[in-house]
Parts: sequence; structure tokens; C-alpha cells
Amino acid sequence: MAHESSYVPGNAIEKWIDDRLPIIRWSKEHLIDYPTPKNLNYWWTFGAILAFMLGVQIVTGIVLAMHYTPHVDLAFDSVEHIRRDVNGGRIIQAVHATGASMFFFAVYIHMARNLFYGSYKAPREILWILGVLLFVLMVTTAFMGYVLPWGQMSFWAATVITNILGAVPVVGEPILQLLRGGFAVDNATLNRFFSLHYLLPFIIAAVVGLHIWALHVPGNNNPVGVEVKSNRDTVPFHPYYTMKDLFAVIVFCIPFAYFVYFAPDILGHPDNYIMADSQVTPAHIVPEWYFLPFYAILRAIDFNILFIDSKLGGVIFFAGALLVLFFVPWLDTSKVRSGAFRPVFKWFYALFIINFILLTWLGAQDAANPVYNAMAKICTAYYFVYFLVVLPLLGRFEVPKALPPSISEPVLKSGASAH
Repeated sequence: MAHESSYVPGNAIEKWIDDRLPIIRWSKEHLIDYPTPKNLNYWWTFGAILAFMLGVQIVTGIVLAMHYTPHVDLAFDSVEHIRRDVNGGRIIQAVHATGASMFFFAVYIHMARNLFYGSYKAPREILWILGVLLFVLMVTTAFMGYVLPWGQMSFWAATVITNILGAVPVVGEPILQLLRGGFAVDNATLNRFFSLHYLLPFIIAAVVGLHIWALHVPGNNNPVGVEVKSNRDTVPFHPYYTMKDLFAVIVFCIPFAYFVYFAPDILGHPDNYIMADSQVTPAHIVPEWYFLPFYAILRAIDFNILFIDSKLGGVIFFAGALLVLFFVPWLDTSKVRSGAFRPVFKWFYALFIINFILLTWLGAQDAANPVYNAMAKICTAYYFVYFLVVLPLLGRFEVPKALPPSISEPVLKSGASAH
């Protein structure tokens, strides 16, 4: 959203800095005076919450890395050492471990908001693609972090998930051995995962910078989905949205603090408090809750598809569940951006959200149970039908409601009626 700069250096020092490195000018233009649609609701605050959570994860991760030992004989005990012997270690470890769950909770809400309000549509396609890339990087980083405590569930989750790479023809086995550092999950694997888990958050931070840059080119979408037409439709980002975001972050920290102080282990699996043993397989291998929807999709494909065996089929559907997100801007053919004006879309969208929650639940259930297995297949089918069938066809046949000519008009009309 192009706008003229109103920044004027206040003194000679500011002018000297501005002539050489215009960082104060940039901050004023993009963090203070940036024109933002005035009708953004609290669903838009999850971007700030995610930025806050990324900072929390990076800071606590750096501190934990100072005390962690990436060796199969010492990793489990080093985590216990952090919890029991390091000053404040139990809190720092709990913030980092619980923070991963809170991070994913916020990112799922953020993505759900974008899917409903059509924030992926032109001219914001690159913004959406960068967002999906961030999600994939988060999944990868979190998976590698889950392996580091070297408990039973960590070890066997690493074994099962890395095994799926071996199903990829030709390149699968070499990639698998490169990732593991050998033929099985062992010390080399732990070292690789620790190195990558430490590195990837900084790559995520860099992509977040691109994501924000891509946001500031076309500007924010809004609940109405109508583009900004005049200054009457906007307010400065500060103090209106800085205060709103800060309030949302504080509210978000309340349940976060509850889990950290009163239930730090409630989201973890009990078997992960047993040291990894390659000779003892847990009865049910269950990853962290935020992986469960995609784990359910992976397990649902337990049958051969033509010449593709079930293992490769599971990998294809697992990867496809993530890859399809990159193409949503072109799969949705509706000319109307906001779901608030699409009456039929609302029902399919609500069903998609329920379906995703069901997939999360099914990912933690026994795959051998025929009822759960059948439900997982149905939910997997609807996941792909929503993106590949519903969005392309619905845009062609649905009759949306009339859009207001501007962001301001609905507010002004309601104000006039009340008066």
C-alpha cells in the first residue's frame, strides 16, 4: 500500500543517521504511521502473537542449547539436568516445550482466518505462499525438536517419520541415510536434528521478514474484503493496532502461563519420560498434537492405489496435504474475497474446520480400529475435496451477497441508523 512519507528528522543527529541509514524513517513509515484498515478485528492480532511466540522460542531455545548435550547416552539426562539443577531451568524448559504447542495453536487460527477471509487472493498470493512456507518450516523445526529429549516417543517418532522417506522411489533411500547419518536413528541423527533445530528458527525469522515485507506492499486484507479506497478507510498502525496487538498478546499469555506453571507436562506423552530404547516399541506411537492431522492422513492410506503401494501412497497424501496449501490462491475461483459474503461457502468452510479437528483426534487413536480407520479415510477425502473440488467449483456457481462500496460505509450506515 504505497503512501508518502511524513517523516522529518527532528534534529541534526537524526538527519545525519537518516542520510546514511534511514532506519528511523523506515520505523515511522512501517511501524507507526503505516495506514491500516480501520475495521480489523481480533482475528488479525494472531500475526503479532506469532511474532511474539517466535521470539520466545528463539530466546528459550538458545538458553536450553547452553545446557543440552546432543549425544544418545547423555541427551535424556541433560534434559533432566536442565529441569532439576539449572537455575530457572524447569521454567525455561516448560516455556519452550509448551510454547511449541501455543505457537501451533496460534498458527492454525491464523491460517483459518486467512482461509475464511480470502487473504490469499490477488494481490496477496506471495504473502500466502510465504506463510505456508513458514508453516512447513515450523513443522520441520518442531519435529526435530521433539526428537531432542530422546525419550521413547521421541526416538520412535523419529524412526517412523524418517522411514516414510524410504518409500520415495530412487532418491528416498539416499536422503533417508543422509538425514539419519546411517541406517538407523542413532547418535548421528540426534546431532543432525539438534543442529538443524537450532538453525531453522533463524531461517524462519528471515522468512517472517519477507512475509511482513510482502504484507506491506498490498497492505492488510480486512473482514469485508474490500480494498482501501481512501484515507477515510484507514488509521495509523500506532497506537491503534499496536495497543490492540499488545492486549491480545497479554490475553494469550494467560493460558500460556497456566500451562507453564501448573500443567507443563499435560501436552506431552508419558512414554517420553522414559529414556529411548530401540529394543522396546511403545504400544502406540503418537506424535505431538499439532502433527496429528497430517499423521492421520499418512495412516489413512493403508491400501494400494493402482501401481502405488500403501507406504508410498501415504507419503504422497501426507506431502500433498501440505503442498495443496501453496495453490489455494488459484484453486479458489470466487471473485469475492471475504467468506462473510459467501453463504454457501460458510457451510463448507465450517465442515472443513470440524473435519480438521476430527483428523487431529483420529491421529491419536488406534489405527487398527476399523471405525477410526474408516473415519480417517472419510476425513482425509474431504480435506482434499475441499481444496481440489469445492473451492474451484463453488466460485463458479455460488451467488454471493452484495459487497459494500467501501470499508467505511457499513460503519457509517449503522451509525446513522442508531442516531
